[in-house]
Amino acid sequence: MAENTKTKSRREQFGERLKGKYPDREFADDEALFGQIDDDYAEYDNAINTYKDRENKIVDIFTNNPKAANLFTAIARGESPLTSLIKAFGIDGVTDLLNNPEKADEHAKAHEEFVQRVAKEKEFDEEVEKNTLETTELLQKVKEEKGLSDETIAKIIEFVKQVAIEFALMKITPETIDMALKAINHDADMTNARTEGEIAGRNAKIEEKLRKPQGGDGMPTMGGGASNTPKERKPLNVFDYAEAAS
Repeated sequence: MAENTKTKSRREQFGERLKGKYPDREFADDEALFGQIDDDYAEYDNAINTYKDRENKIVDIFTNNPKAANLFTAIARGESPLTSLIKAFGIDGVTDLLNNPEKADEHAKAHEEFVQRVAKEKEFDEEVEKNTLETTELLQKVKEEKGLSDETIAKIIEFVKQVAIEFALMKITPETIDMALKAINHDADMTNARTEGEIAGRNAKIEEKLRKPQGGDGMPTMGGGASNTPKERKPLNVFDYAEAAS
């Protein structure tokens, strides 16, 4: 007997799509759902406007300089940039461009920028390699000291990566802010919890001490103005407890 399959509504399908894109978020009501839709549309519109701006600039370049258009399309097809230059300007033309005395300072500056960029890229690659090794050793040390699983280490890496991506895009999520607040307030919360526990323990000891009967000979105290009626004791607050304990 064939199983009856329930057709999901468009709302359910869209909700699943959002859940797949944002697995850590909840869309329990229309405010959360449409709020996320609005954010996505705003991000989409910004991206489209950026693409259109870039496209218009490229179109302007190609319209004003057909040789640049041919050079760009040739490189896009995988052709060597130098070969494309020769096709566009010829060997003599390329040589004349390089040897043009009016452009000597400009070419020298461009070459210097190239050398500096290559040096920075090499330095950056070396720094990344060094940091990767140190981070790997640190994670292994933390894993062993705290008894963490590989899955937990992977989650730590994923969280840090997500925070870095959000900061690079300047789009920090509420979940990340909550995690940051918890991390910032963790030490203070632990200190407060310890302090409250110590105060509660001292107060319990003081109350126990005050409940115990005081030692004596068992005879009522005699004297002028003395009364056999026990005097009512005023309830003590935490400062009275501290003074009694000292």
